[in-house]
Amino acid sequence: MSIALAILLSAAAMTMIVGVRYLITSGAFAWATRVRHPGLYTGLDPQIRREIWWSLASAAIYGVPAGVVAWGWQNRGWTQIYTDASAYPLWYLPVSVLLFLFAHDTWFYWTHRWMHRPKPFRIAHAVHHASRPPTAWAAMAFHPIEALTGAVAIPLLVFLIPIHVAALGVVLAIMTVMGVTNHMGWEVFPRFMWGGPLGAWLITASHHQRHHERYGCNYGLYFRFWDRLCGTDEGLGDFTRDRARAAARRGRGTADGRNAGRAA
Repeated sequence: MSIALAILLSAAAMTMIVGVRYLITSGAFAWATRVRHPGLYTGLDPQIRREIWWSLASAAIYGVPAGVVAWGWQNRGWTQIYTDASAYPLWYLPVSVLLFLFAHDTWFYWTHRWMHRPKPFRIAHAVHHASRPPTAWAAMAFHPIEALTGAVAIPLLVFLIPIHVAALGVVLAIMTVMGVTNHMGWEVFPRFMWGGPLGAWLITASHHQRHHERYGCNYGLYFRFWDRLCGTDEGLGDFTRDRARAAARRGRGTADGRNAGRAA
């Protein structure tokens, strides 16, 4: 098999993995939303279909650099990913996870803030903010330009920061879960993670909700560090408005059904 074909197959495989991971994770949290808050996504089916389409397109963009790097790691020894847990002290395992999360959060904060400048927003980031309110399916609903800025972050970091393959799996799991839960319209995590002292530094759905309400604030992904340092942290949002809108949509749907029944 030629190198080009092997890399192409690796990229295709990673695209499939990213896409299936998105469908399973977002689907699970969307189901949990329908159980925990029935009607919250009522009337949003066209929006959800658009979110899924953009997200699957983004999966291909995320899968290509990931597939290239995965092939290089396995066949050429690229990257600083290691498999022997004794290669570094055990205490380095959680430290490497935190290093990756902080570095990724830094990249996300500044690229996300740049995306809110008028021209990049109009060209690319407006696709993500077209979800009003965002749902669990909106986690990867990006324009290709925005998807590309996100797709290169982890592949670049594995060249810079040594990390065990299992620790990298933890990073990817956290990235996936936080990306989905930050958009689902309610808090799935316990109150101490978002309402207490720990919540002053962690980003969950309540913090990101304020970003979707006001746009020019709360740009982080995992931590509130950069928002607090740069004066862009505007605290926690609430979900009252979205729930009121969901109730109104349900009311309109019921009224439309009754009117249709009378007309019949």
